[in-house]
Amino acid sequence: MKKICVIGSFNIDIITTTERLPKVGETVFSNTFDLFVGGGKGGNQAIALGKLGADVRMVGKLGDRFYGPGYLDVLKDNQVQCDTVEIEKDMFPGTAVVAVDKNGDNLLFVYSGANEKVDISFIDRHWAAIAACDIFLFQLEIPLQTNLYAMKKLKELKKTIILDPAPATYYREEMLQYVDYVTPNETELEMLTGIALQHSEDFAVASQGLMEKGAKVVIAKAGKSGAYLCTPASFVHIEGYAVNAVDTTAAGDSFNAGFAYALAQGKNAIDSVRFANAVAAISTTAVGAQNAMPALEQVDAFLSMQQS
Repeated sequence: MKKICVIGSFNIDIITTTERLPKVGETVFSNTFDLFVGGGKGGNQAIALGKLGADVRMVGKLGDRFYGPGYLDVLKDNQVQCDTVEIEKDMFPGTAVVAVDKNGDNLLFVYSGANEKVDISFIDRHWAAIAACDIFLFQLEIPLQTNLYAMKKLKELKKTIILDPAPATYYREEMLQYVDYVTPNETELEMLTGIALQHSEDFAVASQGLMEKGAKVVIAKAGKSGAYLCTPASFVHIEGYAVNAVDTTAAGDSFNAGFAYALAQGKNAIDSVRFANAVAAISTTAVGAQNAMPALEQVDAFLSMQQS
């Protein structure tokens, strides 16, 4: 199996559920409150990979305040190599506040904290361990200059790079020339291209637009509808799976982890997206991010049921 490395963010997740999300200026009472020592797009993807049984390494920073050091135990418990994770003194870790309504839709607010300290010198300190991996996952919750620096160096080594362009407001077009797969969701694809997505044809046009800007392969995540795979030679819709979704918070992170895991197993892009759809679907069937992510046995059982 190929080695996977996630370079990215950690967050402590504070999650509340409510009947509906509030309008601007409105107070809505919540039904539940939870605090999870585990979150952030980077940490989520690493934990999802660990649960699947991948050979995975996490590269990032935590603060020493507000449960930050406890995240290391979460990584270790999920078989994620974390000797490339550092603790920043006198800092809060990244923190996310999430509100989820009865339909599973959510609002999410993020404080970056120690994630902002993932700088170029940090990458250089751990370069030997990083460069020993094969497949890399990036997001946009650490400084852009750090992402670009690492991507450039990894591309020189001909590594496989997957970019989840979230949050899309921090995306920089230059990244596309170093990335093998870019995986926006519907909202992110609209933001990156300015194209409203109402029909499958719109996904094709928007994906082609990203490829004209330098993307090699675009995988547009479309929620319960699955995903669209766009390459220079084809555009394929890979259907999703019907489940009783209760929380979509980390579905995108689960998808990216599932896709990377399948690639590491030697699967082609279409089969890897199909596997990723299953991982993402299962992750929406429970509240929370990492605790809802499935083990490999769950995914295999789920896929077997779909085929029966």
